[in-house]
Amino acid sequence: MSHSHDNSAPHGSVKTYMTGFILSIILTVIPFWMVMNGGASTAVTLGVVLVTAVVQILVHLSCFLHMNTKSDEGWNMTAFVFTVLIITILVVGSIWIMWNLNHNMMLS
Repeated sequence: MSHSHDNSAPHGSVKTYMTGFILSIILTVIPFWMVMNGGASTAVTLGVVLVTAVVQILVHLSCFLHMNTKSDEGWNMTAFVFTVLIITILVVGSIWIMWNLNHNMMLS
């Protein structure tokens, strides 16, 4: 029985993994330090936490999951964008429904 392996899939180098690892540590330490230090206002701290979270997601997708527009003719990125869209619709829709239910219950 012969097994064939498709070696056309992109694999990360040690440099890519180390870059992703170091960026992940930095993007974790910054918001942790800001929350523990408490020197900034709540709005600034929340903004930094949200921005570093989004950047960290992008670092993980590119450095560890090797997702880009060129891999598998862009289908990986298309599937990811579709997944994010569906999750966004579910989360925003759920929050909207809960807010409306709360608002309508308070009127009674």
